[in-house]
Amino acid sequence: MPIKLPATLPAYEVLTREGVMVMDEDTAARQDIRPLRIALLNLMPKKIETEVQFSRLIGATPLQIELSLIRMSEHQTRNTAAEHMEEFYQPFQDVKDQRFDGLIITGAPIEHLPFEQVTYWDELTEVMDWTQTNVHSTFGVCWGGMAMIHHFHGVKKHLLDAKLFGLYRHMNFAPESPYLRGFSDDLAMPVSRWTEMKRDEIEAAGLPILLHSDEVGPALVEDPAHRALYVFNHFEYDSDTLGQEYARDLASNQVEGKAIALPVNYFPGDDPARRAPNRWRSHAHLLYGNWINQIYQTTPYDLSAIGR
Repeated sequence: MPIKLPATLPAYEVLTREGVMVMDEDTAARQDIRPLRIALLNLMPKKIETEVQFSRLIGATPLQIELSLIRMSEHQTRNTAAEHMEEFYQPFQDVKDQRFDGLIITGAPIEHLPFEQVTYWDELTEVMDWTQTNVHSTFGVCWGGMAMIHHFHGVKKHLLDAKLFGLYRHMNFAPESPYLRGFSDDLAMPVSRWTEMKRDEIEAAGLPILLHSDEVGPALVEDPAHRALYVFNHFEYDSDTLGQEYARDLASNQVEGKAIALPVNYFPGDDPARRAPNRWRSHAHLLYGNWINQIYQTTPYDLSAIGR
């Protein structure tokens, strides 16, 4: 079954070209089925790119998905056209009376700030508390996952001296987990962050670590009590996303005089002129497909029963 998207959303055309099954709202309305309601709280500056990345992953399952795009109510983005935001996004305050089977909270390029100094932190804490009554399962990604584990468990993020940037090997700590069904014993995952979460602090909070790297620390954490997963890295990245970040950092280096390192284990032979192969796509689809499957197996058919 396909993912339901507005026919005018840029992701609709992109995913159609890629062969991902998508349907418009009129077609979906003719099917006698309750789709899973998944919301994306998009905190990334490049909204359209992020919409495509997550739509691609959650739209690859056999289930019909209805995707809702949410933004912080007062925060104004400077990197996406106002017309796009007005047409496709709803402020959180307009949807907080609704219920969703799943919610993804994306990362945000504000790692250097203490959580409490983020301009929309108060509303984001409202969102996170709201998930306990109105969302069946929540997936926090990178900064979004760090914010959730900090809010619910007081686990801190720690600033690093250098950016963790590249493709790193991770170990499967929980092969029996339904979220890791089909996963290899070890795998590569894109990493791009200036902060880290400590393994001992997460374990002290009583949370199981599912994926871990000796080089870059915990990557995937389950929070059963809050029906949540936290991933601190970027399975959703496109094949060239790390390369684009490297080119962007090089451009800013010419202005700011910063030393820019190559993304680790990314370019063949560490040669930026060579195309980087995608070595994480299959595990990305496995993880998000397993998450959608778990939602489908456990969410109530009656949306009004979610959170009870």
